[in-house]
Amino acid sequence: MARTVGIGIQSFEAMIQNNYYYVDKTKFIKEWWENGDAVTLITRPRRFGKTLTMDMVRRFFSVEYAGKGEVFEGLSIWEEKKYRQLQGTYPVIFLSFADVKETSFAGVKEKICILIKDLYNRYDFLRTEGILKEGELEYFNLVSLEMSDTVAAHSLKALSHYLARYYGKKVIILLDEYDTPLQEAYIGGYWEELTGFIRGLFNAAFKTNPDLDRAIMTGITRVSKESIFSDLNNLEVVTTTSEKYETCFGFTQEEVWKSLREYDLLEQKQSVQDWYDGFTFGKREDIYNPWSIINYLDKRKFSAYWANTSSNRLVGKLIQEGDRDIKIAMEDLLKGESLQVGMDEQIVFDQLGKKENAIWSLLLASGYLKVKSYTFDFIRGRNIYELSLTNYEVRIMFGEMIEGWFSEKRTAYNDFIKALLMDDVEAMNHYMNQVAMKTFSYFDTGKGALEEAEPERFYHGFVLGLMVELAGRYVITSNRESGFGRYDVMLEPQERKDPAIILEFKVYNPRREKTLEDTVKAALKQIEEKKYGEALEARGICPERIRRYGFAFEGKNVRIG
Repeated sequence: MARTVGIGIQSFEAMIQNNYYYVDKTKFIKEWWENGDAVTLITRPRRFGKTLTMDMVRRFFSVEYAGKGEVFEGLSIWEEKKYRQLQGTYPVIFLSFADVKETSFAGVKEKICILIKDLYNRYDFLRTEGILKEGELEYFNLVSLEMSDTVAAHSLKALSHYLARYYGKKVIILLDEYDTPLQEAYIGGYWEELTGFIRGLFNAAFKTNPDLDRAIMTGITRVSKESIFSDLNNLEVVTTTSEKYETCFGFTQEEVWKSLREYDLLEQKQSVQDWYDGFTFGKREDIYNPWSIINYLDKRKFSAYWANTSSNRLVGKLIQEGDRDIKIAMEDLLKGESLQVGMDEQIVFDQLGKKENAIWSLLLASGYLKVKSYTFDFIRGRNIYELSLTNYEVRIMFGEMIEGWFSEKRTAYNDFIKALLMDDVEAMNHYMNQVAMKTFSYFDTGKGALEEAEPERFYHGFVLGLMVELAGRYVITSNRESGFGRYDVMLEPQERKDPAIILEFKVYNPRREKTLEDTVKAALKQIEEKKYGEALEARGICPERIRRYGFAFEGKNVRIG
C-alpha cells in the first residue's frame, strides 16, 4: 500500500513516525561526517530538502535524543554500528533564518536577536547548573531582544562554550537558510548595515570558536566571501556544480521512478520527466525537484508546484530592470536556446544590476537555469558555462513573472495584442498608451530626446511579454540582423493564416522630427530602407502577409502607425 504523501513537513521525526512518503537521504550524515570539513556551506535551490536534512542531522547527533535512535532503524545510516554509536552524542545548536524577511535592518536585527534569545531560553538550565562563572552569568543575562551588536556577535560562540563545558564535548552548529535575510537586505536597501552585523556573528561562531567541532550552513546562494566570510578560511563551499553531496538533495531519476511505481503512476514517467527533471548537481544530470514530485504524487496532476512557492521578487526585479542584453538572453532561453556566459558562482550582491553575469549566477543557484556544459577559460581564469532553462515548469514560472509586469494594465495589454492581430491601428494606439502610463517606469525608459536614450529596457521587456502572450502562435525575435540592418521586433507566424509582423521603435527627436507622426514615418521608412522583410520572405512568407508598424516614443506617450 502506498504511503501517505505529507506536504510541507520539515520534521524528520514526524516524517518517519507517521510513515509519510520519504526518500532515504540519511547517507548524507555518513558522507558529511567522513569528509571531516570544519564548516560546510551547501547551496541548493529552494524546496530541495535542505531544512528536512538539517533537522535530520540535528535529530541524529543531538544529545537531546540520546538513546532515541529508533527513528533511524531501517534507514541506510543505521546499517553501520559506528554510526549507531554516534547517535545522540553531541550538543547541537540549531538556527534557521528562513523567516527573517524584514523590510529594514532594525527589523532583521530584532528578528535574529529573537532567534538567539530563544536559543538561550532553551538552555536556561545552564544558569542553575553551576556551569556559568560570575562574568558569564552576567553575559548570559545580557542576551536579549535589545542586546547590542557586540553581544549578539559573541552570542553563538559563548553558548558553544557553555554547552561544551556542560556536556564535555564540542558543539555542532547548524544554520539553515543563512542567506534569506541577505537577499531581503539587497532588495530593501540595507545591505551594508546587515553584512557588517552578520560578518561579526559568523566570524565569532565559525572562525574563532574553539568549542566548535563542525558546522553546516545551507542556503540558496553562495554569497561572496568578501561580503560576510572574509575571515573564514576553514569554509568548504558546496555549490550545484560541486560533486560533493550531489545526490543528497533532490530526487534522482531512479528514486522518482520508484515512487511512480509505488503510486501506480509509472505510465506518466515521460511527462514527469518533461515537467520536473533537468536539475544538475555535480555530474548528476537527472535530479528532480522534490517539492513538485511529492505534490504530483499527492494531487496526480501536472502543475508548476515548485515555481509557484515564492514571490521570486529578486529575480523578477533584476530581469525587469536589466538592460537589453539580459532581455535578449531571456528571449533566447524562453525559445529553448542556450546561453554562453563566463561567471563566478559566488553571488556579489553589490554587483547585481551592475554586472550582467551576476544575474546568471543567481539564476543558476536558484535552480532556474541548469548547466549543460562548462569549460575553463585559462586566459580569463574563469569557467565558461552553457546554460539553459531547467525544465518546462521553470518556463511557465518565467511566463507568469513576465505577465506580472503588465498586471496593473493587464486588460489593456490583452486588448493591445488583439488589436495588433486585427490590424486595428487606432485601438493599438489607445491601449498601448494605457499600458505605457503604468508600465514604462518599471523598465527605466529614459526621457532624453537623443536616440541613444531609446527606452530599450521597456521595449525588450515588452517583447518578452509578446513572446509569453503569443507562445505557440509566433516565433518572436528582436534586435537581430536582417537585410541591411537590424529590426527591433519580428513576429514570424507558425501558421499560414496569421500575418507576419515587423515593429520598429524610435524615440522622438525634435532636432530631426517636428511631431510624433514624423517619428512614426521615420520608423516605417527604416523598415523599408533596411529591407527588414527580406528575412521573412526568404522563409516563404509572401510580402502581402507582412505588416509593418512604426512605434514613436516621447516619454510615456506612444504613437503607432
